[in-house]
Amino acid sequence: MTEKEIRAALLEAFVIKSNVKQKVYANTLQSFRILKKVLKLLEKEYLSTVKEQVSAAALPAYREKGPFEAEFEIGGDLLIFSMHSNVFEFDNKHPVLKSTYIKDDPLRSYCGMINIYNFLADSFKYDRNKDLGYLVARIFINKDNHFFVEGKRQTEENVKSFAIDTISPGVLRQIIETAIGYCIEFDLLVPPYDQVKLATVEQMQQKMTHSRMITGKRLGFVFNSDDV
Repeated sequence: MTEKEIRAALLEAFVIKSNVKQKVYANTLQSFRILKKVLKLLEKEYLSTVKEQVSAAALPAYREKGPFEAEFEIGGDLLIFSMHSNVFEFDNKHPVLKSTYIKDDPLRSYCGMINIYNFLADSFKYDRNKDLGYLVARIFINKDNHFFVEGKRQTEENVKSFAIDTISPGVLRQIIETAIGYCIEFDLLVPPYDQVKLATVEQMQQKMTHSRMITGKRLGFVFNSDDV
């Protein structure tokens, strides 16, 4: 190829990828907006059911934190929904790349990503900045508005149905409630004694002030073992 042909091919690839990534970003942003509406609806529905059964401090609460983040607090759990502003490609070992859907059009593998994290609500309430949170699910959305989800108790068949499934409020509700259900059942365990038998003066001073010793639901345990 001549230098002119190489440059033309380079610019063509740039234009194609840029357009695909812009489409992916737009689809993901729209999906995140729908997700926020679903969270607001869940807050309303949950409150109407349980407001007379639990204390005010434990009631479900939705909070919008900007265009790329939202929170849903329920009981002692805080679920953080975070949309990444960038578009991603998968590494060559990921099973999604083996699908006919992607092989027929490799540009379908470019995806936006929405992460769902689980933290203890008290970690933020008491500014315990060293406390641990867990990624419980992540949603991938492509240029066709097709999606699949990875995470705790999420359907394992979603990678296989990437070519079929499209984002909708009903789908997002199912994903969200699966994550909420997992977080509610994912209890805070006492860490192994040998791991916490020593403490510094600083840790104790902080603990007495704001309960700031490092806390996580499975601190000292293998998180993957809870994927049932």
